[in-house]
Amino acid sequence: MKKFKIITLFVSILAFISCENQLDVIPEDNVATNTVFSSRATINGAVVGIYSKNQSGDLNGMGQLMSDFMSDNVNFVGSFPSLQEVDQFETLATNTSIDNIWLDAYELIGAANNVIVNLPPIDINDVTGGLTEEDKTQFVAEAKFLRAVTYFQLVNLFAQPFQISGGTNLGVPLVLQPFEGGDISQFQLERSTVNQVHAQIEQDLMEAIADLPENNGVRAEAGSARALLARLYLYREQWAQAADFANQVIQSGQYSLAPNYDFYDNNPTSSEHVFVVVNTPTDGPQEPAGSDEVYVNFYNPAPGGRGDAPFSQDLLDAFAAEPGDRRFDDLSAPATDAGGNDTFFTTKYPDITNNASDGMVLRITEMYLIRAEANLRGGTTTGDTPLNDINLLRNRASLANLGSVDLDAILLERRKELCFEGHRRMDLLRNNLNLRPGGGAATAPGADKVIFPIVDDEITNNPNITQNPGNF
Repeated sequence: MKKFKIITLFVSILAFISCENQLDVIPEDNVATNTVFSSRATINGAVVGIYSKNQSGDLNGMGQLMSDFMSDNVNFVGSFPSLQEVDQFETLATNTSIDNIWLDAYELIGAANNVIVNLPPIDINDVTGGLTEEDKTQFVAEAKFLRAVTYFQLVNLFAQPFQISGGTNLGVPLVLQPFEGGDISQFQLERSTVNQVHAQIEQDLMEAIADLPENNGVRAEAGSARALLARLYLYREQWAQAADFANQVIQSGQYSLAPNYDFYDNNPTSSEHVFVVVNTPTDGPQEPAGSDEVYVNFYNPAPGGRGDAPFSQDLLDAFAAEPGDRRFDDLSAPATDAGGNDTFFTTKYPDITNNASDGMVLRITEMYLIRAEANLRGGTTTGDTPLNDINLLRNRASLANLGSVDLDAILLERRKELCFEGHRRMDLLRNNLNLRPGGGAATAPGADKVIFPIVDDEITNNPNITQNPGNF
Protein backbone atom coordinates (compact mmCIF):
# COMPACT_ATOMS: atom_id res chain seq x y z
CA MET A 1 0.00 0.00 0.00
CA LYS A 2 1.10 3.54 -0.60
CA LYS A 3 2.62 5.43 2.30
CA PHE A 4 2.76 8.93 0.83
CA LYS A 5 0.31 11.66 1.79
CA ILE A 6 -1.66 14.10 -0.30
CA ILE A 7 -0.67 17.71 -0.35
CA THR A 8 -4.24 18.94 -0.86
CA LEU A 9 -7.31 18.17 -2.91
CA PHE A 10 -6.48 20.54 -5.74
CA VAL A 11 -3.05 18.98 -6.17
CA SER A 12 -4.37 15.43 -6.00
CA ILE A 13 -6.61 15.87 -9.03
CA LEU A 14 -3.68 16.47 -11.37
CA ALA A 15 -2.66 12.92 -12.17
CA PHE A 16 -3.39 10.47 -14.90
CA ILE A 17 -2.37 6.90 -14.13
CA SER A 18 -0.87 4.31 -16.46
CA CYS A 19 -3.08 1.85 -18.21
CA GLU A 20 -4.93 -1.35 -17.57
CA ASN A 21 -3.39 -3.57 -20.21
CA GLN A 22 -6.56 -5.69 -20.45
CA LEU A 23 -7.92 -2.77 -22.49
CA ASP A 24 -4.98 -3.04 -24.88
CA VAL A 25 -4.16 0.64 -25.27
CA ILE A 26 -1.50 2.98 -23.96
CA PRO A 27 -2.97 5.68 -21.72
CA GLU A 28 -1.71 9.22 -21.47
CA ASP A 29 -0.08 10.28 -18.20
CA ASN A 30 0.22 13.95 -17.26
CA VAL A 31 0.28 15.09 -20.88
CA ALA A 32 -0.77 18.57 -21.97
CA THR A 33 -4.41 18.82 -23.00
CA ASN A 34 -3.66 19.75 -26.61
CA THR A 35 -1.50 16.61 -26.90
CA VAL A 36 -3.94 14.30 -25.12
CA PHE A 37 -6.77 15.27 -27.45
CA SER A 38 -4.77 15.29 -30.68
CA SER A 39 -5.57 11.72 -31.77
CA ARG A 40 -8.14 9.04 -31.15
CA ALA A 41 -5.44 6.83 -29.63
CA THR A 42 -4.35 9.41 -27.06
CA ILE A 43 -7.97 10.29 -26.22
CA ASN A 44 -8.77 6.63 -25.70
CA GLY A 45 -5.59 6.40 -23.64
CA ALA A 46 -6.78 9.21 -21.39
CA VAL A 47 -10.03 7.34 -20.77
CA VAL A 48 -8.17 4.09 -20.11
CA GLY A 49 -6.06 6.03 -17.62
CA ILE A 50 -9.24 6.63 -15.59
CA TYR A 51 -10.02 2.90 -15.61
CA SER A 52 -6.45 2.26 -14.52
CA LYS A 53 -6.82 4.60 -11.57
CA ASN A 54 -10.00 2.72 -10.70
CA GLN A 55 -7.78 -0.36 -10.30
CA SER A 56 -6.04 1.24 -7.34
CA GLY A 57 -6.18 -0.95 -4.28
CA ASP A 58 -7.31 2.09 -2.32
CA LEU A 59 -10.41 2.49 -4.51
CA ASN A 60 -11.15 -1.15 -5.25
CA GLY A 61 -10.05 -3.12 -2.24
CA MET A 62 -9.41 -0.92 0.75
CA GLY A 63 -12.86 0.62 1.02
CA GLN A 64 -14.51 -2.77 0.58
CA LEU A 65 -12.23 -4.39 3.15
CA MET A 66 -12.82 -1.64 5.70
CA SER A 67 -16.56 -1.72 5.11
CA ASP A 68 -16.71 -5.42 5.90
CA PHE A 69 -14.49 -5.39 8.98
CA MET A 70 -16.16 -2.26 10.36
CA SER A 71 -19.33 -4.34 10.25
CA ASP A 72 -20.01 -7.86 11.49
CA ASN A 73 -18.62 -9.86 8.55
CA VAL A 74 -14.87 -9.92 9.26
CA ASN A 75 -12.77 -10.58 12.32
CA PHE A 76 -9.82 -8.32 11.57
CA VAL A 77 -6.61 -9.62 13.14
CA GLY A 78 -4.11 -7.57 11.13
CA SER A 79 -1.18 -5.58 12.47
CA PHE A 80 -1.32 -2.43 10.32
CA PRO A 81 -1.92 0.42 12.81
CA SER A 82 -3.99 2.43 10.32
CA LEU A 83 -6.37 -0.50 9.80
CA GLN A 84 -6.47 -1.31 13.50
CA GLU A 85 -7.69 2.26 14.11
CA VAL A 86 -10.57 1.74 11.70
CA ASP A 87 -11.42 -1.69 13.12
CA GLN A 88 -11.53 -0.26 16.66
CA PHE A 89 -13.52 2.84 15.65
CA GLU A 90 -10.66 5.12 16.62
CA THR A 91 -9.80 6.47 13.17
CA LEU A 92 -7.74 9.67 13.16
CA ALA A 93 -7.58 12.28 10.41
CA THR A 94 -3.89 11.39 10.01
CA ASN A 95 -4.71 7.76 9.17
CA THR A 96 -2.66 6.86 6.09
CA SER A 97 -5.11 4.29 4.74
CA ILE A 98 -8.04 6.69 4.50
CA ASP A 99 -5.64 9.38 3.28
CA ASN A 100 -4.84 7.15 0.31
CA ILE A 101 -8.51 6.57 -0.46
CA TRP A 102 -9.09 10.35 -0.57
CA LEU A 103 -6.00 10.92 -2.70
CA ASP A 104 -6.73 8.25 -5.27
CA ALA A 105 -10.38 9.22 -5.49
CA TYR A 106 -9.66 12.84 -6.34
CA GLU A 107 -6.89 11.83 -8.74
CA LEU A 108 -9.45 9.75 -10.62
CA ILE A 109 -12.02 12.54 -10.46
CA GLY A 110 -9.47 14.99 -11.85
CA ALA A 111 -8.65 12.65 -14.73
CA ALA A 112 -12.35 12.16 -15.43
CA ASN A 113 -12.99 15.91 -15.31
CA ASN A 114 -10.28 16.47 -17.91
CA VAL A 115 -12.14 14.26 -20.38
CA ILE A 116 -15.63 15.46 -19.46
CA VAL A 117 -14.77 19.16 -19.76
CA ASN A 118 -12.06 19.30 -22.42
CA LEU A 119 -13.09 16.63 -24.92
CA PRO A 120 -16.53 17.91 -26.05
CA PRO A 121 -15.20 21.15 -27.63
CA ILE A 122 -12.59 19.26 -29.68
CA ASP A 123 -13.19 19.41 -33.42
CA ILE A 124 -13.08 15.83 -34.66
CA ASN A 125 -11.60 17.08 -37.93
CA ASP A 126 -8.51 18.17 -35.99
CA VAL A 127 -8.03 14.71 -34.47
CA THR A 128 -6.02 12.02 -36.21
CA GLY A 129 -7.05 8.38 -36.16
CA GLY A 130 -10.71 8.57 -37.16
CA LEU A 131 -12.47 10.04 -34.12
CA THR A 132 -16.24 10.34 -34.51
CA GLU A 133 -18.85 12.30 -32.56
CA GLU A 134 -20.13 8.96 -31.31
CA ASP A 135 -16.64 8.19 -29.98
CA LYS A 136 -16.55 11.52 -28.15
CA THR A 137 -19.90 11.04 -26.46
CA GLN A 138 -19.02 7.49 -25.42
CA PHE A 139 -15.65 8.51 -23.95
CA VAL A 140 -17.29 11.31 -21.96
CA ALA A 141 -19.99 8.92 -20.77
CA GLU A 142 -17.38 6.44 -19.54
CA ALA A 143 -15.64 9.23 -17.63
CA LYS A 144 -18.95 10.28 -16.07
CA PHE A 145 -19.68 6.73 -14.98
CA LEU A 146 -16.28 6.35 -13.32
CA ARG A 147 -16.63 9.75 -11.66
CA ALA A 148 -20.03 8.69 -10.31
CA VAL A 149 -18.64 5.40 -8.95
CA THR A 150 -15.90 7.31 -7.17
CA TYR A 151 -18.10 10.02 -5.67
CA PHE A 152 -20.49 7.33 -4.47
CA GLN A 153 -17.69 5.57 -2.63
CA LEU A 154 -16.39 8.83 -1.15
CA VAL A 155 -19.76 10.00 0.14
CA ASN A 156 -20.50 6.58 1.62
CA LEU A 157 -17.20 6.52 3.52
CA PHE A 158 -16.77 10.15 4.58
CA ALA A 159 -20.37 11.20 5.28
CA GLN A 160 -23.28 9.95 7.31
CA PRO A 161 -25.87 8.14 5.16
CA PHE A 162 -29.00 9.75 3.78
CA GLN A 163 -31.10 8.28 6.60
CA ILE A 164 -29.41 10.35 9.33
CA SER A 165 -30.77 13.73 8.23
CA GLY A 166 -32.48 13.23 4.91
CA GLY A 167 -29.25 14.00 3.07
CA THR A 168 -28.90 17.58 4.34
CA ASN A 169 -25.69 16.70 6.20
CA LEU A 170 -22.26 17.40 4.73
CA GLY A 171 -20.93 15.05 2.07
CA VAL A 172 -17.66 15.66 0.20
CA PRO A 173 -16.36 18.48 -2.03
CA LEU A 174 -17.76 18.35 -5.55
CA VAL A 175 -14.86 19.04 -7.89
CA LEU A 176 -16.21 19.19 -11.43
CA GLN A 177 -13.45 21.04 -13.29
CA PRO A 178 -9.95 19.85 -14.22
CA PHE A 179 -6.99 21.61 -12.64
CA GLU A 180 -5.09 23.39 -15.39
CA GLY A 181 -3.04 25.87 -13.40
CA GLY A 182 -4.01 29.34 -12.31
CA ASP A 183 -6.02 30.18 -9.22
CA ILE A 184 -5.90 27.23 -6.85
CA SER A 185 -8.54 28.74 -4.57
CA GLN A 186 -11.24 27.45 -6.94
CA PHE A 187 -10.36 23.96 -5.71
CA GLN A 188 -10.39 24.82 -2.00
CA LEU A 189 -14.02 23.87 -1.75
CA GLU A 190 -16.44 23.42 1.11
CA ARG A 191 -18.19 20.09 1.32
CA SER A 192 -21.42 19.74 -0.64
CA THR A 193 -24.34 18.07 1.13
CA VAL A 194 -25.05 14.38 0.70
CA ASN A 195 -28.11 15.32 -1.36
CA GLN A 196 -25.98 17.50 -3.65
CA VAL A 197 -23.39 14.76 -4.12
CA HIS A 198 -26.14 12.22 -4.81
CA ALA A 199 -27.73 14.60 -7.32
CA GLN A 200 -24.41 14.91 -9.19
CA ILE A 201 -24.02 11.12 -9.21
CA GLU A 202 -27.56 10.76 -10.53
CA GLN A 203 -26.94 13.35 -13.25
CA ASP A 204 -23.67 11.71 -14.33
CA LEU A 205 -25.32 8.30 -14.52
CA MET A 206 -28.42 9.49 -16.36
CA GLU A 207 -26.24 11.22 -18.94
CA ALA A 208 -23.98 8.16 -19.17
CA ILE A 209 -26.94 5.85 -19.85
CA ALA A 210 -27.86 7.89 -22.90
CA ASP A 211 -24.39 7.68 -24.45
CA LEU A 212 -22.92 4.35 -23.36
CA PRO A 213 -23.30 1.28 -25.57
CA GLU A 214 -25.34 -1.64 -24.29
CA ASN A 215 -22.34 -3.91 -24.73
CA ASN A 216 -18.87 -2.51 -24.14
CA GLY A 217 -16.75 -5.49 -23.12
CA VAL A 218 -14.93 -4.97 -19.83
CA ARG A 219 -15.57 -1.23 -19.96
CA ALA A 220 -18.59 0.64 -18.59
CA GLU A 221 -21.84 0.19 -20.50
CA ALA A 222 -25.38 1.47 -20.16
CA GLY A 223 -26.33 -1.38 -17.83
CA SER A 224 -23.47 -0.43 -15.50
CA ALA A 225 -24.90 3.05 -15.07
CA ARG A 226 -28.45 1.74 -14.60
CA ALA A 227 -27.21 -0.69 -11.95
CA LEU A 228 -25.36 1.99 -9.97
CA LEU A 229 -28.46 4.18 -10.16
CA ALA A 230 -30.51 1.33 -8.72
CA ARG A 231 -28.10 1.13 -5.78
CA LEU A 232 -28.18 4.91 -5.29
CA TYR A 233 -31.98 4.94 -5.23
CA LEU A 234 -32.03 2.03 -2.79
CA TYR A 235 -29.72 3.92 -0.42
CA ARG A 236 -31.99 6.97 -0.75
CA GLU A 237 -35.15 4.92 -0.12
CA GLN A 238 -36.60 5.82 -3.50
CA TRP A 239 -38.17 2.40 -3.76
CA ALA A 240 -40.01 2.78 -7.08
CA GLN A 241 -36.93 4.07 -8.89
CA ALA A 242 -34.66 1.45 -7.30
CA ALA A 243 -36.97 -1.38 -8.36
CA ASP A 244 -37.39 0.10 -11.85
CA PHE A 245 -33.69 0.50 -12.62
CA ALA A 246 -32.78 -2.88 -11.13
CA ASN A 247 -35.52 -4.40 -13.26
CA GLN A 248 -34.22 -2.62 -16.36
CA VAL A 249 -30.83 -4.27 -15.83
CA ILE A 250 -32.40 -7.68 -15.24
CA GLN A 251 -34.70 -7.39 -18.26
CA SER A 252 -32.03 -5.97 -20.59
CA GLY A 253 -30.87 -9.39 -21.78
CA GLN A 254 -27.24 -8.34 -21.34
CA TYR A 255 -26.73 -10.15 -18.02
CA SER A 256 -27.94 -13.31 -16.32
CA LEU A 257 -27.30 -15.24 -13.14
CA ALA A 258 -24.29 -17.49 -13.56
CA PRO A 259 -25.18 -21.15 -12.99
CA ASN A 260 -22.56 -21.41 -10.24
CA TYR A 261 -19.92 -19.26 -8.55
CA ASP A 262 -17.01 -19.70 -10.95
CA PHE A 263 -17.36 -16.08 -12.05
CA TYR A 264 -15.13 -15.21 -9.08
CA ASP A 265 -12.31 -17.20 -10.66
CA ASN A 266 -11.09 -14.34 -12.86
CA ASN A 267 -13.91 -14.72 -15.35
CA PRO A 268 -14.62 -11.07 -16.33
CA THR A 269 -16.78 -12.02 -19.31
CA SER A 270 -19.26 -14.00 -17.18
CA SER A 271 -22.89 -13.03 -17.66
CA GLU A 272 -22.93 -12.32 -13.91
CA HIS A 273 -20.87 -9.15 -14.20
CA VAL A 274 -22.42 -5.75 -14.80
CA PHE A 275 -19.15 -3.99 -14.03
CA VAL A 276 -15.96 -5.60 -12.78
CA VAL A 277 -12.44 -4.26 -12.18
CA VAL A 278 -10.24 -6.50 -14.29
CA ASN A 279 -6.71 -7.22 -13.11
CA THR A 280 -4.04 -9.18 -14.95
CA PRO A 281 -0.76 -10.81 -13.85
CA THR A 282 1.23 -8.03 -15.50
CA ASP A 283 -0.42 -5.40 -13.30
CA GLY A 284 1.67 -6.77 -10.43
CA PRO A 285 1.58 -6.14 -6.70
CA GLN A 286 3.45 -2.83 -6.71
CA GLU A 287 2.22 0.61 -7.65
CA PRO A 288 0.20 1.11 -9.70
CA ALA A 289 -1.28 -2.07 -8.28
CA GLY A 290 -4.65 -3.55 -9.02
CA SER A 291 -7.38 -4.16 -6.49
CA ASP A 292 -5.68 -7.43 -5.60
CA GLU A 293 -3.16 -5.30 -3.70
CA VAL A 294 -5.72 -5.40 -0.89
CA TYR A 295 -7.97 -8.32 -1.73
CA VAL A 296 -5.19 -10.90 -1.92
CA ASN A 297 -3.06 -9.60 0.91
CA PHE A 298 -5.88 -9.16 3.37
CA TYR A 299 -8.61 -11.62 2.52
CA ASN A 300 -6.97 -14.81 1.36
CA PRO A 301 -5.10 -17.30 3.59
CA ALA A 302 -1.64 -18.74 3.09
CA PRO A 303 0.08 -19.43 0.86
CA GLY A 304 0.47 -15.84 -0.23
CA GLY A 305 -2.20 -14.06 1.78
CA ARG A 306 -1.64 -12.17 5.00
CA GLY A 307 -4.37 -13.97 6.93
CA ASP A 308 -5.65 -10.71 8.42
CA ALA A 309 -9.35 -10.82 7.58
CA PRO A 310 -11.15 -14.12 8.19
CA PHE A 311 -14.87 -14.67 8.57
CA SER A 312 -16.27 -13.27 11.79
CA GLN A 313 -17.90 -15.76 14.13
CA ASP A 314 -21.16 -13.92 13.55
CA LEU A 315 -20.98 -14.54 9.80
CA LEU A 316 -19.96 -18.17 10.35
CA ASP A 317 -23.00 -18.57 12.59
CA ALA A 318 -25.25 -17.04 9.91
CA PHE A 319 -24.12 -19.64 7.39
CA ALA A 320 -24.20 -22.48 9.94
CA ALA A 321 -27.85 -21.75 10.67
CA GLU A 322 -28.69 -23.13 7.22
CA PRO A 323 -26.13 -25.79 6.22
CA GLY A 324 -25.40 -26.60 2.61
CA ASP A 325 -25.23 -22.99 1.36
CA ARG A 326 -22.88 -23.07 -1.62
CA ARG A 327 -21.96 -19.44 -0.97
CA PHE A 328 -20.06 -20.80 2.01
CA ASP A 329 -19.21 -24.32 0.87
CA ASP A 330 -17.85 -23.22 -2.53
CA LEU A 331 -16.38 -19.85 -1.54
CA SER A 332 -14.52 -20.44 1.70
CA ALA A 333 -11.45 -22.32 2.85
CA PRO A 334 -10.26 -23.33 6.31
CA ALA A 335 -6.94 -21.85 7.37
CA THR A 336 -5.07 -20.33 10.28
CA ASP A 337 -5.32 -16.57 10.60
CA ALA A 338 -2.51 -14.16 11.44
CA GLY A 339 -3.33 -14.56 15.12
CA GLY A 340 -2.90 -18.33 15.01
CA ASN A 341 -6.62 -19.15 15.15
CA ASP A 342 -8.25 -21.86 13.06
CA THR A 343 -10.94 -20.21 10.99
CA PHE A 344 -12.22 -19.69 7.44
CA PHE A 345 -11.32 -17.24 4.67
CA THR A 346 -13.18 -16.22 1.57
CA THR A 347 -11.95 -17.53 -1.77
CA LYS A 348 -13.71 -14.83 -3.80
CA TYR A 349 -10.27 -13.36 -4.64
CA PRO A 350 -8.34 -16.48 -5.61
CA ASP A 351 -5.32 -15.39 -7.64
CA ILE A 352 -2.67 -15.05 -4.94
CA THR A 353 0.12 -16.31 -7.20
CA ASN A 354 -0.24 -13.56 -9.80
CA ASN A 355 -1.80 -10.86 -7.60
CA ALA A 356 -4.51 -10.60 -10.22
CA SER A 357 -7.91 -11.21 -8.63
CA ASP A 358 -10.73 -9.17 -10.17
CA GLY A 359 -12.76 -6.71 -8.09
CA MET A 360 -16.54 -7.02 -7.96
CA VAL A 361 -18.28 -3.66 -8.39
CA LEU A 362 -21.71 -4.44 -9.85
CA ARG A 363 -23.23 -7.81 -10.65
CA ILE A 364 -26.65 -9.01 -11.69
CA THR A 365 -27.29 -10.80 -8.38
CA GLU A 366 -27.30 -7.45 -6.59
CA MET A 367 -30.01 -6.25 -8.95
CA TYR A 368 -32.30 -9.10 -7.85
CA LEU A 369 -31.60 -8.20 -4.23
CA ILE A 370 -32.28 -4.51 -4.86
CA ARG A 371 -35.48 -5.29 -6.76
CA ALA A 372 -36.66 -7.59 -3.97
CA GLU A 373 -35.99 -5.08 -1.19
CA ALA A 374 -37.36 -2.09 -3.09
CA ASN A 375 -40.52 -3.97 -4.07
CA LEU A 376 -41.05 -5.21 -0.53
CA ARG A 377 -40.59 -1.80 1.04
CA GLY A 378 -42.53 -0.02 -1.67
CA GLY A 379 -45.40 -2.49 -1.74
CA THR A 380 -44.89 -3.23 -5.45
CA THR A 381 -44.05 -6.17 -7.68
CA THR A 382 -42.04 -4.50 -10.44
CA GLY A 383 -40.61 -7.31 -12.58
CA ASP A 384 -41.43 -10.04 -10.06
CA THR A 385 -42.28 -10.61 -6.42
CA PRO A 386 -39.70 -10.27 -3.64
CA LEU A 387 -40.28 -13.90 -2.72
CA ASN A 388 -39.54 -15.14 -6.24
CA ASP A 389 -36.38 -13.03 -6.50
CA ILE A 390 -35.02 -14.28 -3.19
CA ASN A 391 -35.87 -17.90 -3.93
CA LEU A 392 -34.12 -17.64 -7.29
CA LEU A 393 -30.87 -16.74 -5.52
CA ARG A 394 -31.41 -19.37 -2.84
CA ASN A 395 -31.91 -22.03 -5.50
CA ARG A 396 -28.50 -21.25 -7.00
CA ALA A 397 -27.05 -21.58 -3.50
CA SER A 398 -28.73 -25.03 -3.15
CA LEU A 399 -31.09 -23.84 -0.43
CA ALA A 400 -34.79 -24.62 -0.14
CA ASN A 401 -37.43 -22.10 -1.13
CA LEU A 402 -38.84 -19.81 1.50
CA GLY A 403 -42.60 -19.68 1.91
CA SER A 404 -42.59 -15.97 2.66
CA VAL A 405 -40.09 -13.17 2.86
CA ASP A 406 -39.62 -10.10 5.03
CA LEU A 407 -36.95 -7.39 5.27
CA ASP A 408 -34.81 -9.42 7.68
CA ALA A 409 -34.78 -12.34 5.24
CA ILE A 410 -33.74 -10.09 2.35
CA LEU A 411 -30.97 -8.46 4.37
CA LEU A 412 -29.70 -11.91 5.38
CA GLU A 413 -29.59 -12.98 1.73
CA ARG A 414 -27.75 -9.76 0.88
CA ARG A 415 -25.26 -10.49 3.63
CA LYS A 416 -24.54 -14.05 2.55
CA GLU A 417 -24.49 -13.22 -1.15
CA LEU A 418 -22.39 -10.04 -1.00
CA CYS A 419 -20.06 -10.69 1.95
CA PHE A 420 -16.47 -9.55 1.37
CA GLU A 421 -17.63 -7.24 -1.45
CA GLY A 422 -18.03 -4.14 0.73
CA HIS A 423 -21.82 -3.80 1.06
CA ARG A 424 -22.46 -4.78 4.66
CA ARG A 425 -21.54 -1.51 6.41
CA MET A 426 -23.98 0.58 4.37
CA ASP A 427 -26.68 -2.09 4.57
CA LEU A 428 -26.54 -1.86 8.37
CA LEU A 429 -26.26 1.92 8.62
CA ARG A 430 -29.08 2.65 6.18
CA ASN A 431 -31.33 0.24 8.10
CA ASN A 432 -30.55 1.82 11.48
CA LEU A 433 -28.61 -1.20 12.74
CA ASN A 434 -25.37 -1.27 14.71
CA LEU A 435 -22.29 -2.25 12.77
CA ARG A 436 -21.27 -4.79 15.38
CA PRO A 437 -23.47 -7.01 17.56
CA GLY A 438 -22.91 -5.78 21.10
CA GLY A 439 -20.62 -3.06 19.77
CA GLY A 440 -22.29 -0.32 21.78
CA ALA A 441 -22.70 3.36 20.99
CA ALA A 442 -19.49 3.65 18.97
CA THR A 443 -20.89 1.33 16.29
CA ALA A 444 -24.42 2.75 16.20
CA PRO A 445 -25.87 4.56 13.15
CA GLY A 446 -24.96 8.24 13.36
CA ALA A 447 -21.98 7.68 15.68
CA ASP A 448 -18.92 9.78 14.88
CA LYS A 449 -16.56 6.97 13.95
CA VAL A 450 -18.84 4.88 11.73
CA ILE A 451 -17.67 7.29 9.01
CA PHE A 452 -14.14 8.50 8.27
CA PRO A 453 -12.72 11.88 9.24
CA ILE A 454 -11.81 14.29 6.48
CA VAL A 455 -8.11 13.65 5.99
CA ASP A 456 -5.64 15.85 7.84
CA ASP A 457 -3.85 17.22 4.79
CA GLU A 458 -7.14 18.44 3.36
CA ILE A 459 -8.01 20.14 6.65
CA THR A 460 -4.57 21.76 6.76
CA ASN A 461 -4.52 23.01 3.19
CA ASN A 462 -8.16 23.83 2.53
CA PRO A 463 -9.41 26.71 4.70
CA ASN A 464 -13.01 26.12 3.59
CA ILE A 465 -13.34 22.44 4.52
CA THR A 466 -15.31 21.30 7.58
CA GLN A 467 -14.23 18.31 9.65
CA ASN A 468 -16.62 15.59 10.72
CA PRO A 469 -17.77 15.69 14.36
CA GLY A 470 -15.53 13.90 16.85
CA ASN A 471 -12.42 14.23 14.67
CA PHE A 472 -10.41 17.11 16.07
